Amino acid sequence: MPAPFVEHDAWYRSVLSSLAAATGEGAPEHLYTYTHVMHGFSAALTARLLEVLQGTAGHVAAFPATFARLHTTRTPEFLGLSGGGAAAGGGVWPASRYGDDVIIGIMDTGVWPESESFGDAGIQKPVPARWKGACEAGAAFKPSMCNRKLVGARSSSKGMKQSGGTMSSDDYDSPRDYYGHGSHTASTAAGAAVGGSSYFGYANGTATGIAPMASVAMYKAVFSNGTMESASADVLAAMDQAIADGVDVMSLSLGFPETSYDTNVIAIGAFAAMQKGIFVTCSAGNDGSDGYTITNGAPWITTVGASSIDRDFTATVTLGSGGGARSIHGKSVYPASTAIYSANLYYGHGNKTKQKCTYSSLSRKDVAGKFVFCTGGESIGEKMDEVQSDGGRGVIIATDLKDLLQVDILAAWVPNKEVMEIGNQKLFTKYMLLSGTSMASPHVAGVVALLRSVHPDWSPAAIRSAMMTTAYVKDNANDVIVSMPSGSPGTPLDFGSGHVSPNQAMDPGLVYDVAADDYVSFLCGLHYSSRQITAITGRRNPSCAGANLDLNYPSFMVILNRTNSATRTFRRVLTNVAGSLAKYSVSVTAPPGMKVTVTPQTLSFGGKGSKQAFTVTVQVSQVKKGSDDYNYIGNYGFLSWKEVGGSHVVTSPIVSAFAQ
Repeated sequence: MPAPFVEHDAWYRSVLSSLAAATGEGAPEHLYTYTHVMHGFSAALTARLLEVLQGTAGHVAAFPATFARLHTTRTPEFLGLSGGGAAAGGGVWPASRYGDDVIIGIMDTGVWPESESFGDAGIQKPVPARWKGACEAGAAFKPSMCNRKLVGARSSSKGMKQSGGTMSSDDYDSPRDYYGHGSHTASTAAGAAVGGSSYFGYANGTATGIAPMASVAMYKAVFSNGTMESASADVLAAMDQAIADGVDVMSLSLGFPETSYDTNVIAIGAFAAMQKGIFVTCSAGNDGSDGYTITNGAPWITTVGASSIDRDFTATVTLGSGGGARSIHGKSVYPASTAIYSANLYYGHGNKTKQKCTYSSLSRKDVAGKFVFCTGGESIGEKMDEVQSDGGRGVIIATDLKDLLQVDILAAWVPNKEVMEIGNQKLFTKYMLLSGTSMASPHVAGVVALLRSVHPDWSPAAIRSAMMTTAYVKDNANDVIVSMPSGSPGTPLDFGSGHVSPNQAMDPGLVYDVAADDYVSFLCGLHYSSRQITAITGRRNPSCAGANLDLNYPSFMVILNRTNSATRTFRRVLTNVAGSLAKYSVSVTAPPGMKVTVTPQTLSFGGKGSKQAFTVTVQVSQVKKGSDDYNYIGNYGFLSWKEVGGSHVVTSPIVSAFAQ
């Protein structure tokens, strides 16, 4: 920063003013100054203004605006936090005081502050003294709406507005939620316990967040503007403000198109957060289980996919009447408290497109006010949209059950948004069932809050390692977790390290830790230029003397690039996070075509903080790619360090995968 300026903001605004003078164009509009995620700003620039800016002293990088898309009563028990699944002695919930003294920042569509999920009746302690955040006044939102649970609420919309987006008249130019998504994710992570919650009778019980005593701060960066997309300038502003406010955990259930890290605002913002000790979790996207489809894949981000839980919602349909009636049971979330009698049924018999309810196949004349029977063949969502758009009262779909996978999570919603219409009755709800990886990220954010409360000295990488190395890969029937919708046995390319197990993650024994400098060496190993690394890390003239693609990560992957055989050696360092001396021996499970050599085969650790290094050589030979064009798995196994005379097992997947 030049000597005359005391603050970066003044310097940036001066630079923008000088651009106008140099080109004769109008002064460019300044949107945000970023002070934590990077030293930089966002502004509306013409091509000529950008060209001049790139020639000014101090310029490092520029990238165009992009837009991101948005990607419970049962899950706490399913995760072993409560009920019969809780660990002996209570597990991580009581050990963490239910996430006490941890603040989770949510970047999403806003919050409905009146929801009981954001009430603070059960929180006796004041807001943590370190908290620097605030609740901003705006449309239908007062600062007084915050409390000891909802400790912060802000909104960032300048990027959306400048790009030409027009906010829906139903949305609020404030932190208040219109869409419901933000209230849902925030309450999933850290909502207070609310008894008697349900979605029209489904999922009835006590809705509670994963970390019910943690605090929530909402950063609204997604607005209803016809697309529900979020401007990159607004998301980066939200992340920048969250760092300044002092959140401990960030959760983003949205994603931008995957680009190099130096032009991906979430990757940039997450790196800055990680350097401050803030844990960042993001949803993996909703593009399915095919290879190379995840978003938010930077290694300093914990990327979370969706899984199913052990709960289905069912309903009964009775066709006909009297002695000829037939009842059929199936999956449904049709309001259980709204029974339907003597309704008309439509089926497009004789016309294959009408039978399948494909796009534009039905007519309002035929289906308005009726239930529509559809056969399989197209996506469930498309059938539902087609029936609804033509005034259908409901849809009954005959299909393979695997096509109807639901990962429905009950959490807070906006009570003034119509969720459906049955006949002339419009239905509203305070709690909503939703599916998708959007729901997965806040679950892990809640788990991280619990772990952070128990282990405030752990780094983000140590927490991620604890979750990854204690995850499980078999379901409650003791079969390998399946990949949906195919129903075939999954692989680490489907389920990653496995399904998170919060109680086990609290006491992992050993962790693979990673420092910010290690990520810089990784970027150097990817052959990022000095300018690109500076754009990501904020470090001037970064050194690449230690360039290395081999991060100290809790997994091992061999990429097969135009070959079916390869050998790679990995070096890893484990840190003892238990409070006593320990010895571990290695155990390897490897399939045919994979040979794994570990040196040494035993590791002895001193007290807490003791470190030991080892190497793993993986030889993959003559692996055949599957016939499925979207399946890139070669083969896989597992490496486990088992505590001698103890109970800790530290497991990592070993994977070979074909390059895209």
